[in-house]
Parts: sequence; structure tokens; C-alpha cells
Amino acid sequence: MSVQAASQTIVEDGADGMTRAVNRMVGGFISYARWPHGSAATTRTLCLVGTPQLTGSIAPSLPGGGGTVVVRRMSAAAVTGGDDCDILFFGRMPVADRQRLIGWVRGRPVLTISDDDPACLYGAMFCLTRKAGGLSFAVNLDAIGRGPLRIDPRVLKIGQGEGDLP
Repeated sequence: MSVQAASQTIVEDGADGMTRAVNRMVGGFISYARWPHGSAATTRTLCLVGTPQLTGSIAPSLPGGGGTVVVRRMSAAAVTGGDDCDILFFGRMPVADRQRLIGWVRGRPVLTISDDDPACLYGAMFCLTRKAGGLSFAVNLDAIGRGPLRIDPRVLKIGQGEGDLP
């Protein structure tokens, strides 16, 4: 498996600092994703499965007003029963549910993000982790390469510590 660690984003002081950092970073991931032709929607649906570990409020902010993200909390069974999710955010959940969702995503244009897998071992494309005074992420190149979703190569430079997400 090919995983790259990334540069760190500083978390602002205050009760909502981590929430703002997570939502900026998730918005950055979304802005770097390109869905296949015919899927140029300005509104994307983020399906939240499990319990997020870094924030209780997932509401991605897209840089430059690049569209809207609708967040829906769903069960693993509800996600695999439809095609409504453009983005899957994995919080803490049973291993069997995570495996079922990763299997369901293969071959689909779905961006996957986790905040419960710092080393990015379980199949998400991007994995958030808390660092001293900041928020960081890992990129799972194998997961990105398995599907039709394209990630701007600049995110790989960020993953090598050569930049920051917007």
C-alpha cells in the first residue's frame, strides 16, 4: 500500500478551532477532486457514517465558493443501498461496516475521508489525524488509483509537505 503523510494545518485556539480546521481541510480535498465527465454538479452530497472523532460538526467549506456540500448522516446499510453519496466521511464504526463501505466504493466516483484511521490503512483516500497544535492528513494512493475519481496532482505535493490546502 502506498501512503504519504502530509503537511500540517494549524488549529486555531478556541472551542471551534478543530471543527474549522477539519471543515477547511475536507473542503480542500473536495476542491481537489474531479468527478467523471457528466458529473459536474455544483452540489455534492457528503454521507457521514459512524461517529467523527475530531469534530461533532462536519460542514465542509469549499475554497472560493466552489459549490455546496450537503451533509447527511447515514448508516452503512443506507449508503450501500443507493447511489446518493459523492463523498463518504468515515468516523468510528464497526470494522465490518467499514469493510463493506470500502468494498462498495471500489469503481465508483466517491471521495473517501476518515478521521478514525490516522495511518490510512483501511482504504479511505484521505485520513485526518490530530497532531500537536494542528491537524494533518495522509493520502492513500492505492485507494485513489482504484476508482474513476481523479485527484489533482497538487494534492500529492501537499502530501509530501510541499504546500498547504486552501
